[in-house]
Amino acid sequence: MNIGTLIRKCRKERKLTLKVVAEKASISEGFLSQVENDVNSPSVDTLIRICNAIGVDAGELISRVNRCKDIVVIRKSEWDEVDFSHTGFVTRRFFSPEYRTIIDSAILVVEPGKSIPARKNVKNGQEVLCLLRGSIELILGESTYQLMEGDCVHLFSNREKEMITNTGSATGFVLWVGTV
Repeated sequence: MNIGTLIRKCRKERKLTLKVVAEKASISEGFLSQVENDVNSPSVDTLIRICNAIGVDAGELISRVNRCKDIVVIRKSEWDEVDFSHTGFVTRRFFSPEYRTIIDSAILVVEPGKSIPARKNVKNGQEVLCLLRGSIELILGESTYQLMEGDCVHLFSNREKEMITNTGSATGFVLWVGTV
């Protein structure tokens, strides 16, 4: 994770607009946007002013960035340790939301006969699915694709008409990667 992503997360948690924070920090709204999108880096003085405007400690913010994991491993031996909710599927993410700035990824675990709908609030996203175990049906728009263990697909998201359904008799495991 980087400092800009964490600044945006803290600002949004406090329901503050770019304009309000920029005014309090005595910087332009455009510059704050560039900082949050990691296009520009603030000086230490400016970082402190931004953090004060948001109401967070700059030192703690930097410490949180330094504690970020660089790698997360989900072992195959952990696959069978899944507690299904009433939905019949579980999403095991690799990173928490504040670390997902460019791509998102997860292991999707789907019970037989259950479905996972498309991600919410995705515009022009791309996804990669790789079926690790089981069989699934991918509905994308008006087309339906039957995927078997080992099959992979790269697609452009279509959240109005996208669904992953486990059509097999065993729990399905799908490696999913998508743009944020």
